[in-house]
This record gives sequence, structure tokens and C-alpha cells, in this order.
Amino acid sequence: MRAVWLREFGGPEVLVPGPAPDPAPGPGQVLVEVAHANITFVETMFRATGFGPFAGDLPMIPGNGVGGTITDVGPGVDRALVGRTVVTGTGGSGGYAERVVVDRDAPVPVPPGLALDAAVAVLADGRTALLLARAAELRPGDRVLVEAAAGGVGSLLVQVARRAGATVVAAAGGPAKVTLLRAADVDVAVDYREPGWTDRVRDAVGAVDVVFDGVGGALAREAFDLLDPGGRMVSFGLAGGTWADIPEDVAAARGVTLRQPRARPDELRALTETALAEAAAGRLRPLIGQRFPLDRAAEAHAAVEARSTVGKTLLDVR
Repeated sequence: MRAVWLREFGGPEVLVPGPAPDPAPGPGQVLVEVAHANITFVETMFRATGFGPFAGDLPMIPGNGVGGTITDVGPGVDRALVGRTVVTGTGGSGGYAERVVVDRDAPVPVPPGLALDAAVAVLADGRTALLLARAAELRPGDRVLVEAAAGGVGSLLVQVARRAGATVVAAAGGPAKVTLLRAADVDVAVDYREPGWTDRVRDAVGAVDVVFDGVGGALAREAFDLLDPGGRMVSFGLAGGTWADIPEDVAAARGVTLRQPRARPDELRALTETALAEAAAGRLRPLIGQRFPLDRAAEAHAAVEARSTVGKTLLDVR
């Protein structure tokens, strides 16, 4: 089968297309014929340095989320699963390939009426957006700042917050992304690369009640300073290169709580199922901003790292 190999850590060019053995499902496993693979920012960090939640010895096939069709099952697995359209995590590797084997309990069925590529776009980002919203305990009337609001998670967070009755301030890097956000009917859209962006937020809504921090670093501290006493800050990304570094005592002195999203594996699956159902009903609309064929995975990683992408980036395998 066709796949993309990671044989050493480094720049996007270390992702090299090549043949790989066809996997076969063992006991308790299923074989998924992959149509689309999901790319996340943390995958680019792992490729560059080995940093992140994934593990495995090199050489390896990276990729942690795919969508496709179950085409075979291993011993002890009900053959009625064959033909089912699903999305699934891979355990951290194997996703940039034409076929992947996963545990039979890993795949989540794609609801009727939801396109497979949209389901893959929602797989990780949708459950993350719902988990973050839960951690923040969103309330009607909250003034909510979403950083990296034109990204995969951020664009869905904007929708979740608006549906919760919040006033949404969407922050993104660059005029093209701000224009996109304004077209999405957010209450306020600002370019956080421009000096004085926090002043524009204050002029529009005053302080904010919730910050969803998808950038980290110095930008996270600027966003933190916008919070009113009683505010909540939830971090979900480090697109700026480092996590938010807000000391607990500084937050406590301001009357701000730093929330950490947590969920058990069964809760994550339930959130995934909810996100897919919301997308099938049209209440959660993923933005697929760019797509690359499998053998151009290196270009896809370069685009994500350059932060020139919007929404979700997919590898189209078939």
C-alpha cells in the first residue's frame, strides 16, 4: 500500500512517500480502508522534534485520525462491521496510509447525512471544542475571546460559543483570516498580529469573561489581561510555540480561574459521537480550508507550520 514515512525528526521534507506492507487485522481488530487523514498542529511538532503525546520507534508512519470504510475484521469480530463507514483514532501512528488496523472498539460510525470528509474534520476538533466549552462552563451573556479562531478547533469553538448565547470575539493572525471570521458573523474580529489589538477588544466589549487560548506564549498573557475578575481561561494549543505561562498565584490574585479540560476515554468517545451528530444536524459546520493528496503530506505540514491554513487540513488518500 501507499504510505508516508517518518524516518527521522526534522522539517516537513522528512515526510517521504513510499510503499508499506499491507496491514492485516488480528484478533479483536478491524481493517479500515482510509479515504481521508486528519492533520493536527501537534503532529507537525512531533514530526519536527518527537515532542507530543505520541510514541513509537522510527521509522514509522505518522497520523492519528482517519476516516474510511471497514473492509475486513480479525478473529472474534462480528463481520457485520464490514462495509461500515467510520472515523477513528489510530493510537498515534499509521494514519498517513491507504489502510490502517485499529482495535474494534476504536471506530465511531459516521451518522447518515454527514459527508466522510466533514466527519474526519470533526473527529478531533469537534470533540475538543465541546470539551473546552464544558471546561469553561459557558453561560448566556458571556463575553468570549477565541484565539486562533480561524483554525480547526477555533472555528468550531466560535460556533459552540455563539450557540451558548455568548458574545464572541474572534482573534486570528492576518487580515485574510480576520476577513473570513467577519464573514462567519462573529460579534468582533481582530488581528492579534497588530499592535494594540487588546485595545480594540476593550473598545468593543470591555473586558471578557472567557478566554480560549489556542496560541500560548506572549499572546496568551495579553489575552489573560483582558479577563474580568471571575473570568475563566482554558488553554488548548500552542501555535505560538509554547504553552500559556500564567502562574496560579497571579490568576488567583486577579480572581481568574485557569481551567484544564479533562475527560476519561469513555467521555471522549461520547463527545466525539455528540460532535458528529451535531455536524450531521447542521449545528456544527467544520471548515475544510485545504486538502492535499497523500503523497504531498510534507506540503501539508509546511502549510500548517507556516500558519497559512484556515480550518482543517486534510490528506485525501482516495
